[in-house]
Amino acid sequence: MAMDMVSSDIASTWERFAGVYQESAALPATVTHYGPDIAGEDELRLLGDLKGKRVLELGCGAAQCSISFAKAGATAIGVDQSAAQLAIGRQLCEEHEVKVELRHGDMADLAFLRADSIDAAFSAYSFQYVEDLNRVFRQVHRVLKVGAPLVFSLPHPAWALVEAGPERSYFDPSPIRSTWAEIDWESYPHTFASLYMGLSRASYRVDAILEPEPKAGSRGPFWDEAMTRVPRTLVVRARKEGN
Repeated sequence: MAMDMVSSDIASTWERFAGVYQESAALPATVTHYGPDIAGEDELRLLGDLKGKRVLELGCGAAQCSISFAKAGATAIGVDQSAAQLAIGRQLCEEHEVKVELRHGDMADLAFLRADSIDAAFSAYSFQYVEDLNRVFRQVHRVLKVGAPLVFSLPHPAWALVEAGPERSYFDPSPIRSTWAEIDWESYPHTFASLYMGLSRASYRVDAILEPEPKAGSRGPFWDEAMTRVPRTLVVRARKEGN
């Protein structure tokens, strides 16, 4: 029996944390975000024109990015393992008067989608909770159309050394443990090599790698002064090649 891509511990943590996170983060649903204190899709322009496109968001949370896709004219589909996050997302969809298909499930459980039926896939800061990203890459590859992009962001590999302290090795694949809002968290570090090789072996062509600097004057709820010296976020775009 295959393991869930996102552990049951992480899923249950998000069930408890969803409300606190959404209140703290206060994410807009009018622009696609990539991470704390950096430019969004309105500036990075990695997804292109979404009007009339089918867009899949992996680890959509409360669906703010999926709502922004729908506002741009896309047919938006969001998948998340937290029922609490999705409940907030459904409320936001009503408030913004848009339709988003929200699915409760694992990021690699995409059997509900036909092969070659998705024009773009997106994920912001969710892949850090996945130990085996290769399976996610393969499943997303199946549903993407040839040439279509998978665009995602996650904590920069160098940021793990800042977050976990100087005693941690860059090459250590074990989970990073931290506490936020009195809740214990686990996330998985991914090196540049593991990301690139995983995408290459799953038949993607990487055509964009960004290490965005903080936006001038931005000091959000997740700000850390170290972000002025070390990139916190890595953004990648990879396009499906062949079937």
